[in-house]
Amino acid sequence: MSIPTLLLLAVALGTDAFSLCLGIGMTGVKRLQILLITLTVLLFHIAMPLVGFQAGELVGGLLGRAATIAGAVLLLYLGLRMIREAFSEEEPRVVLLNNWGLFLLGASVSMDALSVGFTLGTLRTQLLFTVITFGLVAGLMTFSGLVLGRYLGHVVGERARLLGGLILVGIGVKLFL
Repeated sequence: MSIPTLLLLAVALGTDAFSLCLGIGMTGVKRLQILLITLTVLLFHIAMPLVGFQAGELVGGLLGRAATIAGAVLLLYLGLRMIREAFSEEEPRVVLLNNWGLFLLGASVSMDALSVGFTLGTLRTQLLFTVITFGLVAGLMTFSGLVLGRYLGHVVGERARLLGGLILVGIGVKLFL
């Protein structure tokens, strides 16, 4: 996988965290909360693809090209779901920022990374570089969303999710080809 493709994928995975943290940032978070949320999302965006990668590598070895196509379908599904959610009228749910809330926040915005990890396992990509890139980009996007959240409106969060969905769909189509 090329560096630009990897960075686009990392940004697409980080858009959920960014858009959610825009809303959390608008509620007025403290510096310690910004640090804890950022580190939690960063670590989840490293751990979840690792788990998915291991499963994808096993399946990729057994199924070959069929597993790559399955991964592409999964990316298309995730991207289309994100695009649909960008046009949804539902308000984002409030997340409690205690220990359990941090865990749920990290897990919820990293579930796409688990699925993408599966796809990466089928492609036999450079694991360490890839997951560290995912984590750092997601951490940066989380931090940015929290810090800028009090200044940016709801529309920007929707556009970020829409952009992320379009990127995932694009990468899914590229995997088919």
